[in-house]
Amino acid sequence: MNEKGDMVTDLHSILARWRNHFSQLLNVHGIKHVGKTELHTAEPLVPALSAFEVEMVIEKVKDKHHQVLIRSQQN
Repeated sequence: MNEKGDMVTDLHSILARWRNHFSQLLNVHGIKHVGKTELHTAEPLVPALSAFEVEMVIEKVKDKHHQVLIRSQQN
């Protein structure tokens, strides 16, 4: 929400709201206009897995777990 209590949903308004909030919080002077901002993440964006892909990973983990159990029983 902005200072007036209105809901903000677009990226520009959200960034402007956070900029204003932290500028006030940290007593920073000389605020510049927020234009188009390039967002960076620490990790590359990875598409979400499908239900099928999740099931395949679960099956692989089960198989590996089963193999470990068999090996430990043989020793």
